[in-house]
Amino acid sequence: MKIGVRAHDYGKREVEELAELLHDEDYEAAQLALPKAFIGIDRYEDITSEKLERIRRAFEKQQVEIPVFGCYMDLGNPDPEVRAYAVDTLKKSLTWAKELGAHVVGTETAYPHLSSEERKQWKPFMQDSILRVMEEAVRVDMRLAIEPVWWHPLEDLETTLGIVDRVQDAEHLRLIFDASNLLKDPKGTDQDRCWTEWLEAIGTYVDVLHIKDFSLDRRKQYQTEALGAGVMEYGAISRWLQKQNREIYLLREEMNLLFAKEDIEFMRKL
Repeated sequence: MKIGVRAHDYGKREVEELAELLHDEDYEAAQLALPKAFIGIDRYEDITSEKLERIRRAFEKQQVEIPVFGCYMDLGNPDPEVRAYAVDTLKKSLTWAKELGAHVVGTETAYPHLSSEERKQWKPFMQDSILRVMEEAVRVDMRLAIEPVWWHPLEDLETTLGIVDRVQDAEHLRLIFDASNLLKDPKGTDQDRCWTEWLEAIGTYVDVLHIKDFSLDRRKQYQTEALGAGVMEYGAISRWLQKQNREIYLLREEMNLLFAKEDIEFMRKL
């Protein structure tokens, strides 16, 4: 098990500065969304082989692995132009990620919070987009990792298993598991049962877990919390992790410097 972080939570920095900082903060791995993490890359269109090699060397020197090349795209959007851009950018990212030495290209399946009806409408578009990107993943021999989120088209276990069954390629299709993004009703959910069900069903596809915690204020507005201080229950996830005999990456999202060190210890104890 390796402990990492979403790199741009530390702000946008020069390549070598960010790599050294993450090493000094005691992280073994980092999720990189290049336009958010590095000065000099403002769009995916700014990525070049020279910049990728600079990043690869800097992170290799600091012994910080890159499990996820982050390229979160609106894969289910009904607008064909938006969807075409998403598919094309993800296809390019598969090659960029391979050059960088990343483990997977990670994406969610939408940007906005969708209603139940919208999620239903967006699902066929999402499925078509994933299948198109998977063709490229197989061609370049790189892995695409999709992340279920309850307010996106890839909203639940049934839909996720449907995609897995449709693709039938565990070598090139992987999953990022973020339990907090699946917790629609904290008070009404038996988290132990829920996360056990998820991980028993799709755990063999999961190499990366996003770890975060949150609370809801009186207006039910989302508030980030230190790990263990919010509504998330990680018991079932910890039991699953302890049974694994392969490399799993735990990546802290929504890092806060006020309790970053304590969060690292929390993840290690998992």
